[in-house]
Amino acid sequence: MKLSVVIVNYNVKYYLEQTLSSVFRAARNVDLDVWVVDNASTDGSQEYIRNRFPAVHYLYNEENVGFSRANNQAIRLSTGEYVLLLNPDTIVGEDVLETGVRFLDEHPQAGALGVAMLKDDGGFAWESRRGVPTPFTSFCKMSGLCTLFPKSRTFGRYYMRYLDESQINEIEIISGAFNMIRRSVLDRVGLLDETFFMYGEDIDLSYRILLGGYKNYYLPCPILHYKGESTQKSSYRYVHTFYNAMLIFFNKHFRKNHLILSSLIHLAVVFRGALDLLKNKMQHQKNKFEEENLVGKKILCLGSKEALKELRFILEGHGIDAVWVEATETTMPEGHLTSGLEYVAYDWVVYDIDSYSYQRILQLLKKGYAHKPLYLGTYSRQWKHMVTHKKIWHGKD
Repeated sequence: MKLSVVIVNYNVKYYLEQTLSSVFRAARNVDLDVWVVDNASTDGSQEYIRNRFPAVHYLYNEENVGFSRANNQAIRLSTGEYVLLLNPDTIVGEDVLETGVRFLDEHPQAGALGVAMLKDDGGFAWESRRGVPTPFTSFCKMSGLCTLFPKSRTFGRYYMRYLDESQINEIEIISGAFNMIRRSVLDRVGLLDETFFMYGEDIDLSYRILLGGYKNYYLPCPILHYKGESTQKSSYRYVHTFYNAMLIFFNKHFRKNHLILSSLIHLAVVFRGALDLLKNKMQHQKNKFEEENLVGKKILCLGSKEALKELRFILEGHGIDAVWVEATETTMPEGHLTSGLEYVAYDWVVYDIDSYSYQRILQLLKKGYAHKPLYLGTYSRQWKHMVTHKKIWHGKD
């Protein structure tokens, strides 16, 4: 087996369905197996996914054992030469897996690789490339120096914005949302540290790969990441878990040599955590209204005649109007960027994924971002629902 794909799921069955759909499309020229570890979901994920993807190896935990432990369960059972840790709220293009496998084949010094993650409006997610959060790098991030001097190799190292996002680059930290790792490297440096329940485990693993003498790389292959559909980021539990993970990482790797800074680091993390909790709560209320209320938004839908008919039933059932364009990747390869559609007049674009490849949709979303970001919706006649950021749209009887 060349590649083992490992996905941890928690109550996001519809997003997981889309992720698996994109993975199996991308498996055309890659010998792979797929493992889904369910952390005691209560939304019927187990039956839903098993019925739709019988080829998936499905492990069900009776309690939420955390991200690290769940990933390790599947890693130990899988046999792929390479292991891909993939979030259940992602979309991978049809060429991404093959490109990643080929790169690792051709670069034996590469321990792991990440890719260009896009937000759901086509914007580049800076978490795609990060530096090791040393005490100084962390200080620059929390103090705002990283934001003030994003292109500085000294102050902006946390997000490495000085690197060209369109080029292959050697980086330090790879996001756990998409992390393709050489199994022999895992055998040498160890699996995910299960001390991290959620968050921080990707930073720790990436750092240990570097300490093991390997290199981590960034490939400019786009995927879409909805960024934490299973996490309520306005909650105290999220903020506590996230910043506690930062403290675990600091104590594990830097506390011994930075005893004087230890108390200051702890205070800074607590203070920043409190600020983030307040900010996230305020942003959550704003996002909740904007994301759940498409009425009045300008929406462009592209796809087959049959798909558009079904989409129309769903949207109009919620009191939402749209512009309907019958199109396929062959007849209208530029999609919503096609001359005459005036995409800058719209707020959302919805694609029939049976008429357009994921790869092409992501390319078009990214290409149009510089002129007018459009939020993405996807629809498949197999799903019978529309997927958008933080909301699944079903038809009303």
